[in-house]
Amino acid sequence: MNLTDKVAVITGGAGGIGSALARRFAAEGASAVVVADLDADAARAVADGIGPVGHAAALDVADSEQVRALVDETERRYGRIDLFCANAGVATGQGIEAPDADWDRAWRVNVLAHVYAARAALPAMLRRGQGHLLLTCSAAGVLTAVGDAPYTATKHAAVGFAEWLAVTYRDQGILVSALCPQGVDTPMLADGLAVGHLAARVIAASGAVLTPDQVADATIAGLAEERFLILPHPEVADYARRRAEDPDGWQAGLRKLIRRLRA
Repeated sequence: MNLTDKVAVITGGAGGIGSALARRFAAEGASAVVVADLDADAARAVADGIGPVGHAAALDVADSEQVRALVDETERRYGRIDLFCANAGVATGQGIEAPDADWDRAWRVNVLAHVYAARAALPAMLRRGQGHLLLTCSAAGVLTAVGDAPYTATKHAAVGFAEWLAVTYRDQGILVSALCPQGVDTPMLADGLAVGHLAARVIAASGAVLTPDQVADATIAGLAEERFLILPHPEVADYARRRAEDPDGWQAGLRKLIRRLRA
């Protein structure tokens, strides 16, 4: 996809990867960039910052009716949606002890929000025979987020859903991409480090933390090449191969890393 004159919607757009995507889409010549976020004021600041193509919207991605209303309003205002970026996500930093409420929130934001986006955006895309869905799934969706069981489980589900969408709708003109970065310098990582979450410490120890702008660069390249898996950290592909070829050895390496960090 070339972003010139395209209409894009970004959820979780008020900061981190979402705001970097908004800036980059505007720079690439998008005709409209809808920045949607639970934090309406922050979304408005990002939209204002990218100029006249920016438009802000308050949105709880875990509410299917709000997602549908956002899609309807965007289509009414701009005539179409060329690219829907389901980017919002949450981490917990917890294991099986995470309360049911935290598991439910992770499920609704990290998985069901993608379902709601596809339900709302696909009908018009299918009528036009074109459109692109970009789901931010995380490298945790193809590997493991050590120290965060809800995040790992839901991101794996997100990648699985993205692949299902790609297989089901590609022949009808719909492109689907799963954006799977590893460590990114975002408030989510900073908050995890501040409270000592093991998952955040593993990412920091890897020494491969990218800026949101670097992730946006990789996203533009992946969209242009119509790739399903967009991996801003190319080493994730090697990790995934090693994990598939030798799951026991891969797990042994992770356990060793955990022991070192806990010591």
